[in-house]
Parts: sequence; structure tokens; C-alpha cells
Amino acid sequence: MTDMQSNDRHWGALRTALLCAGIALAGSVMAQDKYPSRPIEMIVPTPPGGGTDLVIRQLAELVEPILGQKVVVVNRPGGGGMLGTAAVTKARPDGYTLGGLWNAPLTMTPHMQQAPYTPNDYITISMSDVAPTVICVKKDFPANNATEFFELLKKTPGQYTYGTDGVGGTIQLAAERIFIRKGVKVRAVPFGGAGETVKNYLGGHVDFFGGSISTILPYVKEGSTKCMFTTGPDPIAALPGVATLTDLGMPEASTQLWHGVLAPKGLSADKVAILEKAFRQAAQSDKFRDFAEPKGMIVKGTSPAEFRELLDSEYKAMGEVMAAIGLNKK
Repeated sequence: MTDMQSNDRHWGALRTALLCAGIALAGSVMAQDKYPSRPIEMIVPTPPGGGTDLVIRQLAELVEPILGQKVVVVNRPGGGGMLGTAAVTKARPDGYTLGGLWNAPLTMTPHMQQAPYTPNDYITISMSDVAPTVICVKKDFPANNATEFFELLKKTPGQYTYGTDGVGGTIQLAAERIFIRKGVKVRAVPFGGAGETVKNYLGGHVDFFGGSISTILPYVKEGSTKCMFTTGPDPIAALPGVATLTDLGMPEASTQLWHGVLAPKGLSADKVAILEKAFRQAAQSDKFRDFAEPKGMIVKGTSPAEFRELLDSEYKAMGEVMAAIGLNKK
């Protein structure tokens, strides 16, 4: 073999090696560019087992086969949901840390306490569902519908009490927003969660129940309780005939519990689009509907723009309600 032939073979082998390396590098880059290429962490700012936790875990389970990756739920409770929410806003905006949240730490708690984030620190992906709350009374209460209920309250300002699951939460603010609009005064009595609220209502320690439909529904079905109105604009299949805010002529005063998915500010538009499509598909699936509707929830699966519009509107409205009842930051 001549030196020239040897050199040709050497350079040929080198070119082949470089070509293979280039193909491998391109494949690696393509794999990195494909999103998602590894598990996603979903931060839920509540303890395990609560309502929000159960909803987000159901969503996570349904979205995994759509995204082709595991979605790992991580509970980070504390500070009325603010600790976990702050962790979402401070995460790298790479699409591998998301937040599964409800209203309070986004539109309510920041009006009472200094939050370590602002509405501009996160991107909305999709709202999965809404759940109106209800005001209910015992079967022998001297009002049988919303019209009679508010007529009685106008004659007895401050006489009646209603239980809620905490100060400045969704249930209290939803009720107060309506009471203010109707010009009536009812005293809120906060308890440590839905279980405590319903126990004290049934025990006669408060006059009215304020809370979720799923909590009170068994007592409505057995006939010991009747609901006066819901805090949403749409009829609830589980509560036929119960007045909605549309019936009361104030659909714009609706405040409902909702759940949704957020991402840190700075997430690229292409990843937002992938996540939006996946979470909307999960929320609008038959499996999620079967999970949600028996609990009095209404399936949504909104776009990011729809979610942001509702969130911004509610943030403003909750600030006004808190100022009116003296719960806002001084």
C-alpha cells in the first residue's frame, strides 16, 4: 500500500467518524428540543388529600398519556397557598415545573397579606373546572327560595350567621359579594375547613351553611337541608331548581372555586401551546367529566387568554370585596 493510499484510508475513516458524530449530535439536539422529554413536576400548594390536590392529581393522571411523560405532583403547603405558589413563580421557565392551583393564593390572599409574587409572575395555561359554592339552610327555615331568603334578611340585618371554611377564602368572599350587592348583612363565622363548617351548621351553631356543593349534597338529598342559591351563573344538575346568579339578575357577581394550571413567567410560546392543548384535552375528557360533575363541578378546559381574563377580573373584584368588609391589607 502506498503512502497516498494510506492517507486516503485515514481521511476516509476520519470523515466517517465525524459524520457519525454529527448524526449523533443532531439526534441528541433533536431529543433535547422535543418537549417534554422528561417528567414534569406539578406543585400543588395544599396538603395531600384535599379538594385541590385530588383535582390536580386526576388531571395529572389524564394528561400523562397525552404528553407522553410522567407528571409528578409535589405538595408544598403553607402560607394559605402562597409558599407553593411562590415556588412555581420562581422556578426555571423550562416547562418542567408547573403549578396546579385554586383561586385563593392568586386572587384573594394577596389582598390580605404581602405575597412574594404578583399576577405578572406567572403564565396561565388552562382552567380545568369551576365549582360554585352554595348558601343553604335547614328545612324548617322560614324561606323556601332566594326571593324569600333575601326579603327576610333585609328585615333582620346582622341577625343570622353563616359558617365558612376560613377567613377571606373563596366561600366567604363569594357570599359577601352577593350580600353586598343585595344590601343585606349576615355575620360570617369561620371554621377550620369544610368538615368543621358542616358539623357546626348541623349542630345549630350557625344558621346557614356556606360551602361546596359536594359537602352539603348528602343533607340536601336526605331532606334536612335546602339550598337558597349558588354563587355561579349556571344551573347545577345536582341542585335542580336552586337559584343561580343569573336568576338573581347578577351573573357578573359570580365567584366560584376553580382549579387551573400555571407556569413561571418566561415559558416559551411553543411550550405553552403544547401544555394548553394537553390540559384542555384532559379536562374535557369523559373521565374528568365523570370525576367532576358528581361533585358539583363544571368542566371548563379554557384557553390561556380566557383563564387570564377571569383571573384578572376576579383579582380586582376580590380586592373590592375585601376592602368593603375590612379584610384588605392596611
